[in-house]
Amino acid sequence: MYQYKYEKISVQVSGLGITEYKTKNYKQKIEQQAKEGWRYVGYIPTLQRGNGYIEEMDLIFEKEIVG
Repeated sequence: MYQYKYEKISVQVSGLGITEYKTKNYKQKIEQQAKEGWRYVGYIPTLQRGNGYIEEMDLIFEKEIVG
């Protein structure tokens, strides 16, 4: 059986004329959770614009429950 943990991250919107969407700190969050024994398994968009751009997402981590 597995236990799951979710970490919310936001996408930063910037730019004039051409809009850029950048995700910051995701690598640090994944590495920190790995140090604590969690494995990154994917993400779920939690806030998405009508044009399809994702503004927030939950990173999903799992850990096997032993015993």
